[in-house]
Amino acid sequence: MLQRFDERNRDLIVNVNGKLAHRDEAGVSPFDSVVQGGDAVWEGLRLYDGRIFKLEEHLARLRSSALALGFTDVPTNDEIIAEIRRTLAAND
Repeated sequence: MLQRFDERNRDLIVNVNGKLAHRDEAGVSPFDSVVQGGDAVWEGLRLYDGRIFKLEEHLARLRSSALALGFTDVPTNDEIIAEIRRTLAAND
């Protein structure tokens, strides 16, 4: 499904495997397993008044999905939260 471009995201900084990059430079290698085999897990997060909505529920679902796909090196909640905070700070 094609998404419409949201001008507010023009200069978005994204986090790919712990590396922060401008959205236009974030690229994923065509040889990455996420492209080759479709083995990826993600959660979309919303911020309301500077707080992430239902973060614990998102993290539980993310972890459950990753384990269901057989991922063995799933970061801890604290590690994920640290990366979320780092990414949010880069976009502030």
